[in-house]
Amino acid sequence: MATTLKLILFLLLSLYIFSLVSSQQHHPLDSLTPSEFTLVRTIVNKIYPSSKLNITFQYIGLDEPDKPTIHSWLSNPKSKPPPRRAFVIARLDKQSHEIIVDLSTRAIVSDKVYHGHGYPLLTFDEQDAAVELPQTYEPYIKSIKKRGLNLSEVVCSTYTIGWFGELKSKRVLKLLCFYIDGTVNLYVRPVEGITLVVDLDEMKIVEYNDRLIVPVPKAEGTEYRESKQKPPFGPRLSGAALVQPDGPGFKIDGHTVSWANWKFHLGFDVRAGPIISLASIYDLEKKKYRQVLYRGFISELFVPYMDPTEEWYYETFFDSGEFGFGQSTVSLKPLADCPANAVFLDAYYASSDGTPVKISNAFCIFENHAGNIMWRHTESGIPGEVIIEVRPDVSLVVRMVATIGLTGILEVKGVAYTHTDQIKQNVYGTLLAENTIGVYHDHFLTYYLDLDVDGEDNSFIKNNLETIKVTNHSSPRKSYWTVASETAKTESDARIQFGLKPAELVVVNPNKKTKVGNNVGYRLIPGSATRPLLSYNDYPQIRGAFTNNNVWVTPYNKSEKWAGGLFVDQSQGDDTLAVWSLRNRKIENKDIVLWHTIGFHHVPCQEDFPVMPTLSGGFELRPTNFFDSNPVLKTRPPNLVQWPNYTN
Repeated sequence: MATTLKLILFLLLSLYIFSLVSSQQHHPLDSLTPSEFTLVRTIVNKIYPSSKLNITFQYIGLDEPDKPTIHSWLSNPKSKPPPRRAFVIARLDKQSHEIIVDLSTRAIVSDKVYHGHGYPLLTFDEQDAAVELPQTYEPYIKSIKKRGLNLSEVVCSTYTIGWFGELKSKRVLKLLCFYIDGTVNLYVRPVEGITLVVDLDEMKIVEYNDRLIVPVPKAEGTEYRESKQKPPFGPRLSGAALVQPDGPGFKIDGHTVSWANWKFHLGFDVRAGPIISLASIYDLEKKKYRQVLYRGFISELFVPYMDPTEEWYYETFFDSGEFGFGQSTVSLKPLADCPANAVFLDAYYASSDGTPVKISNAFCIFENHAGNIMWRHTESGIPGEVIIEVRPDVSLVVRMVATIGLTGILEVKGVAYTHTDQIKQNVYGTLLAENTIGVYHDHFLTYYLDLDVDGEDNSFIKNNLETIKVTNHSSPRKSYWTVASETAKTESDARIQFGLKPAELVVVNPNKKTKVGNNVGYRLIPGSATRPLLSYNDYPQIRGAFTNNNVWVTPYNKSEKWAGGLFVDQSQGDDTLAVWSLRNRKIENKDIVLWHTIGFHHVPCQEDFPVMPTLSGGFELRPTNFFDSNPVLKTRPPNLVQWPNYTN
């Protein structure tokens, strides 16, 4: 099996279903269980009775133990695990409370009011309540009638308002509305010109604008459901079956997944979604598990749209911190989202009143037999002999899908244009269909990667590839390249923008060496190099300054986990990765965290309409002198499954 650590987070012949709730004693990093959510609710409501006070739970998640505590327990897993604690962000009397609850003593450990900029995660319950308000708001009703639309066929959706220099602001969001007459693809039929502002603390409309009227895009050609498609159809693809007669090739014990020579812990958080922890690999030569990744997850997704007009300028979303990947997780569909050999797992989060919410089939885990090659060699240089050795590649996939607003659907703007010849000014996008502009935008995903390569104390190395010119006629060559290694001493040394200088980026353990003397390490193999194009002093980019570099390295700090800050909605960019890193702390031979941002500049095209084909991106963490030789050399290929009429 492949020894490359592949973090694939998205995020039926026989269906395997497990639950992410273990009947065994808790692992210290296990996600909170339904009973624990209920207990948190009970403890907090005892102090702040919900019958008297309007308290809402914006976030409830595991308050993870400190690293030394985790490592101490791992050295003796049969010992009593550390106390279970929950971290809570609650809204009460128009204030945000940060509360830590000790579940073992059933007591509140700390409770402080947040006085900084920004607001917590939006809950589904308050968003659902907000979108119902226009239905009885008379100015809105008149605007819909003025456009000749059927009020019962108009639905609204919530949009965060961002920050544009205001000193203070109330906890509000905007509503934009869409016409579903003739289609379920609501987001491609925007009702332009109407904007409502809702105060979430008061739960009432506090501002209303009806600025202009443009044609609502047609419903024709927007259907995406298979059952509603009409001829001509595309070709039907040939079927394929993957059968594992002996069941999955991995084991799940509580939240711990073991596969091939890998072992890791899988958690779930209402904000982050999937969390991979304690990933380690078994070294056949050393006969022990060796650490690779202590904790990894998507810290933030920044999606700024490029339309500066009145109806659009504020559309600069922070999907994790504002809406929550975990909260937005949708149930996976067997044989579509995941193949026949997948194992499905459920997950839970707490609703705004603290009661647990179950997401069935939130994850799937499966071995991916994609037909790729792990390694091969043909030797024909030996007289009279040809040697062919090849090993198929098999990888393990952990998959989750989060639907935040428009997953798979472009954000479009209604316009009067029906042909590009009519466009004489900047429309900030591409004409995809009649009266429909797909607006330019970006997607930047920032990953939190707490690498502990063969131990906690690591260093970040830039292996710069430099051209050397041969000027002394010592060789027929005029140039070659070599590696000039540079160890990052402080945070400023480790800020990397891809594309400026060729380099290999490696996290090494300077205290561990291979037999021949190299530092053991893992290197980052990035995907496409994308950087933000907004001005650094533009308000959205101030909030999203963590995307200014593709790589940051910081010393481990338990409180520094959200690249955009803890309170992201209407934040002012004063509590981000970019701000923390200004302290320029020492990172050489320290417990360090690598932050990696990948991204896409999205110029919409007609093939993206009415629903967009999947666009993939990612990165790889690959061992670099971590092993003394090729660790997959002795990997045995999977057993062949015999089929009728099959000959090898």
